[in-house]
Amino acid sequence: MLREAVILAGGFGTRLSHVLGNVPKPMAPVAGKPFLCYLLDRLRAAGIEHVVLATGYMHSSIEAYYGNEYEGLHITYSQETEPLFTGGAIRRAAEALSTGDFIVVNGDTLFDIDLSAFSNFHRAEWAPISIALRQVTDTGRYGAVVLNAERVALFREKDESYGAGLINGGIYAINREWLLKNTSPGRFSFEKDLLQPRASEGVMRAICFDSYFIDIGVPDDYHRAQHEFAALFPKDRYLFLDRDGVLNRRVVGDYVRNTKMWQWLPGALEAMHDLALRYQLVFVVSNQQGVGKGLFSVADLDEVHRKMTDDINAAGGRVDRIYVCSDLASANSPNRKPAIGMALQAKADYGQVHFTQSLMVGDSLTDLEFGYRCKMRCAFLTNDEPVPDKVRDYTDLVFRDLKELSEQI
Repeated sequence: MLREAVILAGGFGTRLSHVLGNVPKPMAPVAGKPFLCYLLDRLRAAGIEHVVLATGYMHSSIEAYYGNEYEGLHITYSQETEPLFTGGAIRRAAEALSTGDFIVVNGDTLFDIDLSAFSNFHRAEWAPISIALRQVTDTGRYGAVVLNAERVALFREKDESYGAGLINGGIYAINREWLLKNTSPGRFSFEKDLLQPRASEGVMRAICFDSYFIDIGVPDDYHRAQHEFAALFPKDRYLFLDRDGVLNRRVVGDYVRNTKMWQWLPGALEAMHDLALRYQLVFVVSNQQGVGKGLFSVADLDEVHRKMTDDINAAGGRVDRIYVCSDLASANSPNRKPAIGMALQAKADYGQVHFTQSLMVGDSLTDLEFGYRCKMRCAFLTNDEPVPDKVRDYTDLVFRDLKELSEQI
């Protein structure tokens, strides 16, 4: 298996601008987390150890989210200061690699092939470039690829429908030395300026995979991915819940200071029963600055939570641990959401918890930012209120209440 990869993550997302939040296209939330996470998960599972993210538009949001490591996968960045197109971006990123051959994937396409088999094919063929192909019923949107045995003989332009055929799936294995020798730094299209002119030279090999394929670059397929990914990818194991507005009604202008002020939201207890069956561990993470303000005591809060857990247990649900931050909003606390201190406490208490296998559910942007910083999937509950536009920066999972979430998640 090849050990290094490049992801083209500089897309503008122009065609998705009316459905995306203020995020670059590879960070578009799909089934509650950035699309780019799915690509990194697949590369990591296949044995890739180092990924170069070729970034451009809104690069800082990608760098802030991933840093230099994702679930043990080493990440570095190749940032465009001006658009280099696909070829220029790949070439610049290749300069940051250390091995002779590497994988390239598009940051807005998931082609779920067997990357080990693809790597083995590339090495066996000793070709400068290998391409993963996909059979489709209509090549018009993508352009067609014509083969002569396993050699690429011709690329046909997109927007010209040739009916059923093979398309370029956007995954390549490339010999680094060949690429650097046969291209120059600067702006060029990998497909039009390199692949198409050299097709007749016989330097490219291709192999077809009948694997799941989706390009989220158009709204219809982006929305389709939101539904399909929930079935395609492993389910979360750990659940983090905000309290007020998720389990109980918020008290406008006040806090739930005692058990008499507690009101369950409709369907929440039934949902907690269902979620207890679905998740290995269930946590509540709640900012409770009313204690810090002196409006009620820790003992009052404990009594409220005893009532809450007693009701949940009686309904057949459970909460494994409640984490509370009573610090004031002005305290710059490491535990007050959106800071992730409470999540880190849960991870320290329960060593099996992985944030990338967790779902955070809340009814505020603070809750979403908390989950996002932890790299959890995020879900937003509306409680029949308007949805803030900024929610789209964090998630596409939006539900009316916890009951609806439990039925659909």
